[in-house]
Amino acid sequence: MWHGQLGFLGARGYPAGAPELNRKVVTASGQEYSPAVRTMDEMARDVAALMDRSCIDRAVICGLSMGGYVAFEFAHLFPERVRALVLAGTRAPADNEQEKAGREQQVQTMLRAGMVPISIATVPKLLAPNSVSTKPDVVKQVREMITNTHPVLAAAAQRGMAARRDYVDDLKKIDVPTLIIVGREDPIRPVADSEFMHERIQNSQLLVIDEAAHLTNMEQPDIFNEALAAFLGSVRR
Repeated sequence: MWHGQLGFLGARGYPAGAPELNRKVVTASGQEYSPAVRTMDEMARDVAALMDRSCIDRAVICGLSMGGYVAFEFAHLFPERVRALVLAGTRAPADNEQEKAGREQQVQTMLRAGMVPISIATVPKLLAPNSVSTKPDVVKQVREMITNTHPVLAAAAQRGMAARRDYVDDLKKIDVPTLIIVGREDPIRPVADSEFMHERIQNSQLLVIDEAAHLTNMEQPDIFNEALAAFLGSVRR
């Protein structure tokens, strides 16, 4: 989902990487297994380990949706390694009981029927109506992203999101430049969620992208990329 950003940033001299967060776990003995739950803490530590292997001390951490929760957790665990934050289509509060129940219902569907029903139900929420009707390549890519994800790994990520802690109190502690991006038509994480973060993160800026829902970087890549480049340029100075 980040191919449109990696090439853009690389062409402008910004080394960039996109870790695969929703994956099998490798034990110390080299064995792989699929965990029942993949916590945000584990994913954040995976990002730190990737940075270690790549000899990267500090980085601009960008996360969309679940990736935003991982970014929050990374900033909490490794504040000295965060040069700046990009938070897209995400929010700070933890799930309420109704949302947790909804995630578990999705988990049961994944484990029972696979990812095709999830794709059918979620694509209209992930993409704005204009994207669905005029961007068939994006629709196809999103459907394939969902259906190609192993149900057990998707279920583990859903349970990890349901178990995540509340990040509201973390917002006032964030002291690095922060870019907050949201699609104006996002029904999953509406604009109000981003405004909430913007009001509480001192050194933050908010970008609302028109004709985009949840996957702003895929629906409006030119706008997303230019905003990212301008933000990185300001951080570099």
